[in-house]
Amino acid sequence: MTVHYELCVEIAVLAADNPPVNALGVGVRQGLQDGIARAVADGAKAVLIYGRGRTWFAGADIREFGKTPVPPMLPDLCNAIEAAPIPVIAAMHGTILGGGLEVAMACHYSICVAGARLGLPEVGLGILPGAGGTQRLPRLVGFEQAIEMITTGRPVSASRALEMGIIDKLAEDGAARDLGLAYALDLLAQGATPRPVSQTPAPEAVDFASLKQQVAAKARGQLSPVAAFEAVEAASRLSFTDGLAEERRLFKTLMETDQRKGLIHAFFAERQVSKLPELAGVRPREVSQIGVIGGGTMGAGIATAALLAGLGVTLIETTSEAADAAHQRIAKNLSGALKRGKITQSEHNELLHIKLKTTADYAQLSTADVIIEAVFEDMTVKKQVFAQIETVAKPGAVLASNTSYLDLNEIAASTTRPGDVIGLHFFSPAHVMRLLEVVIGDQTVPEVTATGFALGKRLGKVAVRSGVCDGFIGNRILSAYRTAADHTILDGASPYQIDRVLEDFGFAMGPFAVADLAGLDIGWANRKRLAATRDPRERVPQYVDRLCEDGCFGQKTGRGYYVYDGKTRSENPDVMPLIDAERARLGLSAQSFSDAQILRRYMAAMVNEAAKVVGEGIALRPLDVDIVLLMGYGFPRYHGGPLKWADLQGLPAILADIDGFAKDDPYFWQAAPLLRDLVAQNRTFDDLNKETGT
Repeated sequence: MTVHYELCVEIAVLAADNPPVNALGVGVRQGLQDGIARAVADGAKAVLIYGRGRTWFAGADIREFGKTPVPPMLPDLCNAIEAAPIPVIAAMHGTILGGGLEVAMACHYSICVAGARLGLPEVGLGILPGAGGTQRLPRLVGFEQAIEMITTGRPVSASRALEMGIIDKLAEDGAARDLGLAYALDLLAQGATPRPVSQTPAPEAVDFASLKQQVAAKARGQLSPVAAFEAVEAASRLSFTDGLAEERRLFKTLMETDQRKGLIHAFFAERQVSKLPELAGVRPREVSQIGVIGGGTMGAGIATAALLAGLGVTLIETTSEAADAAHQRIAKNLSGALKRGKITQSEHNELLHIKLKTTADYAQLSTADVIIEAVFEDMTVKKQVFAQIETVAKPGAVLASNTSYLDLNEIAASTTRPGDVIGLHFFSPAHVMRLLEVVIGDQTVPEVTATGFALGKRLGKVAVRSGVCDGFIGNRILSAYRTAADHTILDGASPYQIDRVLEDFGFAMGPFAVADLAGLDIGWANRKRLAATRDPRERVPQYVDRLCEDGCFGQKTGRGYYVYDGKTRSENPDVMPLIDAERARLGLSAQSFSDAQILRRYMAAMVNEAAKVVGEGIALRPLDVDIVLLMGYGFPRYHGGPLKWADLQGLPAILADIDGFAKDDPYFWQAAPLLRDLVAQNRTFDDLNKETGT
């Protein structure tokens, strides 16, 4: 039984019991509907609804996603609750999200325990609140606050919900059942009657045109925030009943979109990516102390992330002066966390002055459970660091490299304990970015792999398993689609058209703006590193090296592909002449590209390399690739990741594009064997995800 019924002092108590989060599955919906009908039949004076366990209703039951809905439907349940002839009181704690908040707003009165979070996050799944949320919330809080909350999906605290008018009463502490019963008795003593939100007049209209422009700009091509706005706006001009009908129409429209499919895929993939068959029954090593070698932006970010996770940190630099500078970088990061309310002043002081130690003495690493090097991306330098680590690291310590490209097996082979070596590739800024590539070497032992994933979880990261290759999952694929973009420039496009096309697709920044942000010197160094082994058939543009030779490294120097003036950017007038000169040197005539042609080339290169990464076993499953690109490379979440996007486009069409491009450049455009196999078998990348139990 998922809803328990009892009559307590003329109050019918409905206790939801659907662990772990009291999801609003069909059993809960039916139990609530039957419970209210029974309360009325029993002559109860009021109904109290609360959740057993750790939370009120935390939203829909994800096990029902993609299946045929079973009545009673949530909109009908909410309407039935609101239409009850006796007061219905919600007593809430924990997370009150999505349908859970819609049920709460359908109740006539509400009390909430402090510390709870309330929100309507449906836009993050490509849909909108479909059980009256877009009609009830504005009647409670006004249009502007309702639009902000619904179109962003961001939750609010219980105290903020009280200020806004979402809830009626806040309790600092106590059990939801006891608080709810006391509140219900008070209400009955005051002669309280049902108070349907639907009978509350719609609030005063606002400047909807201006607000819609703001919502659309922030959505960057995502459909659900704009549709959610339109549903809320309908409350200003339609009756409640007609507003519900419009909400439902918009909801059903979104349900049919590829964006909804992409966002649902991302939702599930993020929860599945760290579930690895190879780690079943494997216990990670205990970790309480972290060592970090290198105090630059990356090292300081890793140290900050570890401190915020409650770990002790010893950071090693080359000199005491460099160690002091690293301490200041970490202090700046922690100051930002303090300002955002993530830590208190006392916690800030403890992390900075007790938990953190910065030094030039490697011997201070002797108690570290995990030691992470974050030094210059050079194999010789990294081997030297690992040699020093080995002299002080305790037995069983995990030795990790933050390398972005280099061969982890070669690093491990330079040590006497290769089984303890693992790659932990963080993304900058490491205390903000959620992606962590856990790179598994040929000799990495399972418990070290398990430790890497456990550490990632403790740091709040989304950890993805990667095998060893140049660039691992993300940077290897990045290299391929950046190469396709470079080729398109040599053939006639401009960096600025390419950036615009990709930003229109949903990326926050195009590839050349991203290169400026990362620093053009990084790519320059990588091109020089690979020059000795480069195939003579490979097309490598040289114009960007001229920029680097002139000291134009992107944002950090104020000039790169763009010129930067504060927060604004403009095209660098020196770039196109350099490109034209290189085309002339190579004897190339510039051709024009439509936006669609640019997108096809860019995405075909991304999908093709991703298919190679999966086919070679570097990534365990297609969803691993999708999560890496979503979490670390700005791929638009509403497309689901490159391989989900490819499934939605149709793999035969993408393979046809690649074969067509290969006629002009057979060296670069070599279709992945896995892609050919899937097309031949009429299968998809998602079929492979399902085969691995996801």
